Amino acid sequence: LPTKIFSRAAKAIRTAMKFSALSFLAFAATTSAFTLPSSKLSPAWQMRPGMRVQSNTHLDAVVGVVGATGAVGKEVVGCLEKRDFPVDKLRIFGSARSAGSVVKTKFGDVEVELFDQSAAAECDVCFLAVSGDFALEHARAISKSCIVIDNSSAFRYEPDVPLVIPEINGKACKGKNLIANPNCTTAIGLMGLSPLMKKFGAKRVLMSTYQASSGAGQEGMDELKAGTIQVTSGEKEVADHKHFAHPLPFNVIPHIDKFQENGYTKEEMKVTWETRKICDMPDDFPVSCTAVRIPTFRAHSETIVLETEQKVDVKVAQDLLASSPGVKLVDDVHNTESPQYPMPLTATGQYDVEVGRVRRSEAFGDYGLEFFVSGDQLLRGAALNAVLVAEECVKNGDL
Repeated sequence: LPTKIFSRAAKAIRTAMKFSALSFLAFAATTSAFTLPSSKLSPAWQMRPGMRVQSNTHLDAVVGVVGATGAVGKEVVGCLEKRDFPVDKLRIFGSARSAGSVVKTKFGDVEVELFDQSAAAECDVCFLAVSGDFALEHARAISKSCIVIDNSSAFRYEPDVPLVIPEINGKACKGKNLIANPNCTTAIGLMGLSPLMKKFGAKRVLMSTYQASSGAGQEGMDELKAGTIQVTSGEKEVADHKHFAHPLPFNVIPHIDKFQENGYTKEEMKVTWETRKICDMPDDFPVSCTAVRIPTFRAHSETIVLETEQKVDVKVAQDLLASSPGVKLVDDVHNTESPQYPMPLTATGQYDVEVGRVRRSEAFGDYGLEFFVSGDQLLRGAALNAVLVAEECVKNGDL
């Protein structure tokens, strides 16, 4: 029989076994004649607070991560651990170089498997933390029998593939086996922007980004660190550069990705294209961005200007942001001892996007807001968003 049939049969048997066992435990816990302390149960069989046994829902899943030894892949595994995602078995796939190595996780020691398309397809959900070319070659085939969440840009603009930030358009996941993760800059910015657009309407969006060296990978961080040492030690007046177009230490570079014919970079156009798609806007809705690389290690920051359709109220906007999931309002600029606003230093390692400096726009008057955001691009901008997409698939019954 084909691998796909074996895979589906195994999933059905696993689900039936868990349902039967958990139903028995749920019944036994309600009787006085039988008591089994949860400490005697293995973690996979312990009932979580609020968990209900449902015959049409997987309580635990076989989860695959392709590229788990890279920066984003490692964070995906970390998010699965910290958020208690219902993992029955974790499978990690890698290249020939990493295959056979062992990754220690909350779910046990996991030996890295050499990537194989059919093996990845045996999972219930598979995270791709790989290049766009790799995703183009394998994602659709894997998605024929499991849910694939792709972190690359390969499918973001495909009409049949939803581009998802769960807090904004999570319903788009329903019934889809291939789901795209947005660009990190877009994901961070829209966490603060979307609630305000829904409340006050939107006529145009202007954005300037200040992006950390890690957005260019480990090589970018290494070049920043080495170059900073060169300058501060007196070895050189201007640092060497190879990865970036110009030296990054003690400098900013208004150039991320390739320049397009219209004068914008591809990174800047990603923000425009993805904002329109995620927020279900017309193709000509005015969104403009300037992306700048800055000499920090982690977390991207953005200045966002929103021209609104309705009159704005700064206090209403602040209260709305404070109550929005995935957002942390950091906005106390009049604190004389320690003014509070978003910064990469405080946003690094955090799940929530910091939003602050909320104010009425002097350019658009009563019909405009300006604010500043900082967010961890490896988490909110990549790994965390991907895991939240998977959680959305659990909620909607697709997993």
